[in-house]
Amino acid sequence: MVRSIEIYDCTLRDGEQGEDISFSLEDKIKVARALDGFGIHAIEGGWPGSNPKAVDFFEAMKSIKLQHAQLAAFGSTRRKAIKAEDDDNLRALIDCGAPITTIFGKSWDLHVRDALRVSMDENLRMIEDSVRFLKSKKRTVVYDAEHFFDGYKANAEYALRTLEAAASAGADVLTLCDTNGGTMPNEVAEIVAAVRQRTSTRIGIHTHNDAGMAAANALMAVVAGADQVQGTINGYGERTGNCDLVQVIPNLHFKYKMKTVPTAKMKGLTALSVEIAELANQIPNPRHPYVGRSSFAHKGGIHVSAVLRNSLSYEHIQPEEVGNTRRVLVSEMSGKSNLAYKSVELGMEFDASAPESGQLLDWIKKQEREGYQFEAAEASVEVMLAKLRKKLKPHFQLEGWRVIVEKRDGDAHPMCEATVRVRIGESEVHAAALGDGPVNALDRALRRAICSKHPEIENVHLSDYKVRILDAKEGTGAKTRVLLTSTDGEKSWGTIGVSENIIEASWRALVDSLEYKMMKDEEKVKDKAKAAK
Repeated sequence: MVRSIEIYDCTLRDGEQGEDISFSLEDKIKVARALDGFGIHAIEGGWPGSNPKAVDFFEAMKSIKLQHAQLAAFGSTRRKAIKAEDDDNLRALIDCGAPITTIFGKSWDLHVRDALRVSMDENLRMIEDSVRFLKSKKRTVVYDAEHFFDGYKANAEYALRTLEAAASAGADVLTLCDTNGGTMPNEVAEIVAAVRQRTSTRIGIHTHNDAGMAAANALMAVVAGADQVQGTINGYGERTGNCDLVQVIPNLHFKYKMKTVPTAKMKGLTALSVEIAELANQIPNPRHPYVGRSSFAHKGGIHVSAVLRNSLSYEHIQPEEVGNTRRVLVSEMSGKSNLAYKSVELGMEFDASAPESGQLLDWIKKQEREGYQFEAAEASVEVMLAKLRKKLKPHFQLEGWRVIVEKRDGDAHPMCEATVRVRIGESEVHAAALGDGPVNALDRALRRAICSKHPEIENVHLSDYKVRILDAKEGTGAKTRVLLTSTDGEKSWGTIGVSENIIEASWRALVDSLEYKMMKDEEKVKDKAKAAK
């Protein structure tokens, strides 16, 4: 029988505790909708007893019907020397309307003595009273045993008694928390197995990544008997982060053959990861397992040759199964297999025995020795390949350019002006433009010069500009690599330029960018003409 593992997402609470992460109310609602659409079982929306935004979130969600998930509200056990029904924190959990209430309590005797400063028995009563009160209000109760693994290693019998206090009061899930994130996988497996022997109540696992073991620890807990995993999308969270559900979910699904989210939803994993990153205003990790842009990227010629024959030779799953795509990179490590794959990907005919294939490989390897790096500048490769195959005639020829940067006393910012002279056919065109910086001015002047003949580039603009010094020891004479990302509002593409002069490097990348755009537009026109016939 296939085991089912409940996925409990903490992105809106634990994830938001990560440095540089903050969700607006609108963001939180979007995150909840995305998680629900992916098939997550429980979504922890926040701590309504601690901040107004969490209260507003739960209030807003009352009018939003979730298709798959249930909302969970987070809080703590009652305070010492007070009845559970009189505790404002517990009342807030009920008032917010969430069907699941998750409360944390102390399971480490050190915390009971030094943090709570209550007796061991009073701590047990605080746990039991709180769970019993919440159950009396018809809530599903998840008890988070904070610092459980450290507590177990320090005083196993007392840590287990805290779980028994929650279970005796009716807790639905006992979540074992590696709050400090320093427990090793073998320890997690042993301790979860010991807990499994002591209770029939469902066990959950909540791990942090301080030792880089959060995902591994969650998987070991499941193997040992846990059937609920708590974590966050992309591993966001306090300090080094929480258990990354983007890693755990596919590992449970593909490697352990367990049921998590609906199988049909698994293809949306990459899109979910990117969407949550955007809402959190974080840059997606290109090397993120399963979903990163580089997760199925192949660079070495031998690797590519093997993948073309059988993808399992260098891929542990098909990238499409998680909504990702295979990428073949072109670099100095490339063989003709890389170019063959890239040509097919670009919709271009390729003959490995043709002279241009060897010429392109030689050109790429020579350029990379000079500092070029084409993995992030595939448009430059496509332009070069088209030139070698004589299918691209340059749309303009440089006659000259000049950039002036001037700042006078009293000016808030320097003034940048670029002048460009290009030859288009038999005509020489001269154009000038101001810009926020020298590259921006050069970009504007170049596009202004060629727009009269090629109006299709009017909407092209730079969306990203990266500069890297290739050899800092050379000081101001060092080579500079410029990577540009351009967009026309529908598609983005990357180009590259290298030179000792940053403006010259930028110019080379700009030229490739516009040549690429005009080449692709011409291909569209030709395709439409063929379709019309």
